[in-house]
Amino acid sequence: MGQSQVFEYLRLLAIGRQIHLISFEKAENWENTPRRKFISEVILSSGIIWHPLRYHKRPTLLATSWDIACGIGLGFWLVVCHRIQIVHARSYVPSVMALVLKKLTGVKYLFDMRGFWVDERVDGDLWLRGGRLYKMAKWFESRFLIEADHVISLTRAAVNEIARFDYMQVSKPPFTVIPTCADLTRFRPIKRKHNANGFVLGYVGSVGTWYLFDDVASCFIQLLLIRPDAKLLILNLNDHSYILGRLAAAGVPESAVELTSAIDDEVPLQMSRMDAGIFFIKPVFSKKASAPTKLAEFLGCGIPCLSNGGVGDIAEVLEGECVGVIVNAFDELSVIDGLKKILQLVEDPATSLRCVDSARRHFSLNEGVKKFEKVYQIMIA
Repeated sequence: MGQSQVFEYLRLLAIGRQIHLISFEKAENWENTPRRKFISEVILSSGIIWHPLRYHKRPTLLATSWDIACGIGLGFWLVVCHRIQIVHARSYVPSVMALVLKKLTGVKYLFDMRGFWVDERVDGDLWLRGGRLYKMAKWFESRFLIEADHVISLTRAAVNEIARFDYMQVSKPPFTVIPTCADLTRFRPIKRKHNANGFVLGYVGSVGTWYLFDDVASCFIQLLLIRPDAKLLILNLNDHSYILGRLAAAGVPESAVELTSAIDDEVPLQMSRMDAGIFFIKPVFSKKASAPTKLAEFLGCGIPCLSNGGVGDIAEVLEGECVGVIVNAFDELSVIDGLKKILQLVEDPATSLRCVDSARRHFSLNEGVKKFEKVYQIMIA
């Protein structure tokens, strides 16, 4: 189960209401008995009733169809037996189950869309735009949006795009924007001494698929020309060989890099060593609906960020609230200009406070839960 993105919300939402959770678990995760028992105990202690099902991957169409059928069968039994009022479907495949359950039982359907999943498949070179799978999935997407009793979006940019869809011109469900949030009791400023070893630029998390890590490496090369004392601190779990290879290809000296595998509670402590954060994401259509978790975590820790435009609401948050800098191109002049601006922000003693305030208003887990609770209340009123 996606603990960081699902359970943290559910454990708070379960206070004062009964929640049944259906999840589809991969075999390798389920076979980790100690971990499975631990998660089961944590879920049980939160008052959530967990119904884990087996996830099937291949053959893709048959496996997914089977999982959907199993989810519909279990969901129907739960709705009828427990008089459930709302089916909260996270993303697209669960929404197929939720939509069928709405047709069968009249239960309210919440489409927690998480992003433009179909377009992500295309932008990630997994599907062909205009192909059979694409057309079928886009048809389902239209049904989800038309039939939903309420829709959750991660970004305002996505809501604006959806408002332009042809089939949304006649009628559309109410929308609520709830970005990917962070637990700000964990991701908070940690008092530290001034960086005696120079300016530290921080990178946290994944480097593949959507992340433009080569541009991060090139940007750091430019930073070294401005601040020869700069260090690049990278927190990443699984891609060390790839990272070191890309840094070497860009000409980044090994002495200027620290690559570490921080986990869980170690991450905020390691982030406290950073003066600024950096991440670049492919500015493709599907990313208008994305809200990267690392943005919430950086700001929660009081760290301004250097990023790029065309992705979700990042530009509006960073530059609109003076908590970061956006580069709209990766040419040398644009990157140098962005670096100079982020260095100026770091020198401003009020920047850290603005970052924390921005995180609390936009990305607080508690505020996200309050928004979900308000949506639930509206749906059953």
